[in-house]
Amino acid sequence: MKVPKRLRPLVEDGIIDEVLHPLMSGKEADVFVVRSSGKIRCAKIYKDSVKRSFKKAAQYTEGRKVRNSRRARAMEKGSKFGRKQQEETWQNAEVDALYRLDRAGVRVPTPYGCFDGVLLMELITDEDGDVAPRLDDVSMSAEQALEDHALVMHYVVRMLCAGLVHGDLSEFNVLVDENGPVIIDLPQAVDAASNNNAQSMLARDVNKMTDYYSQFAPALKGTRYAQEIWELYEDGDLHPDTELTGYAEEDTHTADVDLVMLEIKAAMEEEQERLARIADDEEPE
Repeated sequence: MKVPKRLRPLVEDGIIDEVLHPLMSGKEADVFVVRSSGKIRCAKIYKDSVKRSFKKAAQYTEGRKVRNSRRARAMEKGSKFGRKQQEETWQNAEVDALYRLDRAGVRVPTPYGCFDGVLLMELITDEDGDVAPRLDDVSMSAEQALEDHALVMHYVVRMLCAGLVHGDLSEFNVLVDENGPVIIDLPQAVDAASNNNAQSMLARDVNKMTDYYSQFAPALKGTRYAQEIWELYEDGDLHPDTELTGYAEEDTHTADVDLVMLEIKAAMEEEQERLARIADDEEPE
């Protein structure tokens, strides 16, 4: 087939031996099956930000650290250089997440590097050597659903212990090979400690996966894995091999609105007094 423009430099440099065929085209990237170092792999070509349709990207990039101060300032200003750096940061986030999660024992495609906006990684296949199906295309018994759901929850725990939340986990971002679920698509992965949306994103990830598996295993309905995982994480009791129960105590405590308002009022008065003291200190004698 004709080599796509974005893959030509990799072919010329010998990183890719041959482009075999397109695999998929999505909102964020186009993926091709390639031969590299004599092995079948896939090449993910990230789309430019102006072509991407991923919503609310700012929620995902919150808390991502940029070591180079010049780059950070340019990204804040939104200059041409800054937009380029934002693109590189977005793309590198998936590469970094893949390496980190692979080391943490989470089943993800093995990454082989990112070259000018092209991620080269393992091609997940089924037992016949064909491209593995997405979870959305797989039917299963109740027993298998419970087993695979427990495995996905185990991966979510290990991701969180590694400091990451997927942020867009669903049946469309999980492949299934002969050994079970494989988590894919991680450019939007968020830093659990520094992103204010991490808890809500984790809850959405977990609830989506639980809802999907509950179609085959109704016993999963009513479980509270998201709350259990986050409470253990906040308490410092979450570990890579934590055994989950799926149950957590529901917080039935009603907030004391009057007390909260009093605390806010006291804080405002304290701040006004502080500002008044500063003004007095700055007045000329």
